[in-house]
Amino acid sequence: MRCIVIAAALLGGCATLPPPVATAPVVPAVAESEPVDSSADAADDPAIWRNRRAPASSLVIGTDKRAGIHVHDLSGKRLSFTPAARLNNVDLREIAGRVIVAASDRADEATAHVALFTLDTATAKLVPMGRFPVGPGEAYGMCLWTRARDRALFGFVVLKDGRIDQVSIDLRPGAAPIVRTVRSMKLGTQSEGCVVDDRTGLLYVAEEDVGLWRFDADPAAPVTATAIAKVDGTTLVADAEGLAIVPAGRSGGYLIASSQGDNAYTLYRLPGVTYAGRFRIGGGAIDGTSDTDGIEVIKGDFGPGLRGGLMVAQDGDNAPATQNFKFVSWDAVRRALKLR
Repeated sequence: MRCIVIAAALLGGCATLPPPVATAPVVPAVAESEPVDSSADAADDPAIWRNRRAPASSLVIGTDKRAGIHVHDLSGKRLSFTPAARLNNVDLREIAGRVIVAASDRADEATAHVALFTLDTATAKLVPMGRFPVGPGEAYGMCLWTRARDRALFGFVVLKDGRIDQVSIDLRPGAAPIVRTVRSMKLGTQSEGCVVDDRTGLLYVAEEDVGLWRFDADPAAPVTATAIAKVDGTTLVADAEGLAIVPAGRSGGYLIASSQGDNAYTLYRLPGVTYAGRFRIGGGAIDGTSDTDGIEVIKGDFGPGLRGGLMVAQDGDNAPATQNFKFVSWDAVRRALKLR
């Protein structure tokens, strides 16, 4: 073993060095959202609605976990703000012509809640549908799943202690939603980021200091977790936070994780979840990202400069302004990593 000698006369052995962090090319942001109004750790998680009829009019939703939830255009301009105490993660799905937005609600730390909204795409405003209790504990992560065989809508609320509660969301026409907890799963320590692949019905969850896990999303399935990637200090550095799926074909594409500990993003090739590379955001006219919590990626046309898709990442240090969200061309990521 080759030692690095530091004050050799005082050391009785070799110093143990951390593993080298894998290389990460830098991709520039093309836009950024207006900073959130709240100071300190406030911006958290984004969701993207792609306007298929007018791609350049697509919308980006982002949480301010101290004040409420914002809707932005693709230039980052704030179009609306809905006050809500302590929303954390956010996700959306289009169901029967409506855009349903769900967020984990931490206002009551003793009882987790889901906050539901509809997105009025014409006015870029969120219309509250109510807060719905899930179970004991502090709500943290949140992601949605549309089951392919019947279009039923489910949510997954990741509690701060690693428990994951699955809820069914019944959106009855002309009536208030019914949100019912249908099963619970458990990871060992603090977890947050989650994403469901609607094509395969697989749920992915990030246990911050341990790694990434996979569950079968169907409520009738076993609650056993499968480990798929470790926090190894090389390809994925703690904390592992936000997760996103970039689909290709019936089951291919990429799973992306926020490698918060070294301000990078790690890609895994699907369906086998094999390491595919990593990158950082920066190097352009807009400052880069650091300490990223939530991420989202949607493929498809978003207008000029974003023909292949859009990635949005929370920026944990947007000094001298407060935190915000950075917008990145998915084509730029693909070129930087030489992805197919």
